[in-house]
Amino acid sequence: MRRETLLTGGVVVVVLTMLIGATAVPGALSEPQDDVRESYLDLRETTIEPASVDGQTVTLSIDARLSHRGGPAENVTVETRAIDADTGLVATTTRQSVGTIEGEREVSVRSNITVERAGGYRIDTIVYEDGDRVETGQQSVQNVDALTPAYARSSVTFQRFENAGVPLDSITYRIDGVSDNRTTLNVSVYVTNAGNDPSDDLSLRLRARQADSNVIADESTVRVGQIRPGRTEIVRTHLTVPDDYNYWLDGMLLSDGVIVGTESSPANLHPTERLQENETRQEVGFQSSDFERDRPEEREMDEPQQTMAEEGPGFTALAGLIAVLASALLIARRQTNE
Repeated sequence: MRRETLLTGGVVVVVLTMLIGATAVPGALSEPQDDVRESYLDLRETTIEPASVDGQTVTLSIDARLSHRGGPAENVTVETRAIDADTGLVATTTRQSVGTIEGEREVSVRSNITVERAGGYRIDTIVYEDGDRVETGQQSVQNVDALTPAYARSSVTFQRFENAGVPLDSITYRIDGVSDNRTTLNVSVYVTNAGNDPSDDLSLRLRARQADSNVIADESTVRVGQIRPGRTEIVRTHLTVPDDYNYWLDGMLLSDGVIVGTESSPANLHPTERLQENETRQEVGFQSSDFERDRPEEREMDEPQQTMAEEGPGFTALAGLIAVLASALLIARRQTNE
């Protein structure tokens, strides 16, 4: 009987101990949490594309792809920095709050940053989870200034051709006449509307630039008008330039006063020197007087000077006579004083 009493008392003591321990330790009797696994975030890739371009700035759209697995990732933030590639200075910084990410999936985090339209940038992407940095990535963009602003975009371009694999210039010329050491060029320019809609009202400015000095020998502006979709327009004009020089024929397409396209082709008029594509300078014995234009008003101003030169000898004789008389009077005065 005594043994049964002792066993019963021991069971009571164990139960009381368990109850006291459950009461003393908070949460000991609560239900277990659903997911206590550690979370994992990976920055899989970062893509960059221009969202908008104006004259001075570019807005870049950045898409950071995050891959998640494990337990919930709480308080996730993605920071994006644009760092100037030349100076290493931070150009701009932006932060995107993602919140909590759950489940095994990929999340796209998009952000826009605006930078100056010049040079290149390094794009740093930093992922934070609850204030701790967990992932980083780097991308770069170059030649941002090459992006065309929206106001300068046009579907009309200078048309290039090929003949048996040989590229042909979109600006061609033929010699219409030679007179007084000057050559008149009949210039044809091929422009094509590669879009699906009629083009805006366009004009073409064409100039002949001497290759050695970059002096503009002649220039002309021609109205192109609208070009139908998929059609090529041939624009013709005349330029008169001095003989025996090589020139670049520079074409500029303008829409509402804005240059929307440029092209250059060589015009070889020197008997021995020849220009080729991508050349910028040739030594051809440049004489600036060859590029002076006749000015009738200046010639009219020169005529009175010629008249004065013809009357010059009479004026000189009179001055000589006065000098002789003055000398005689001076000698007579000295003799009188003596």
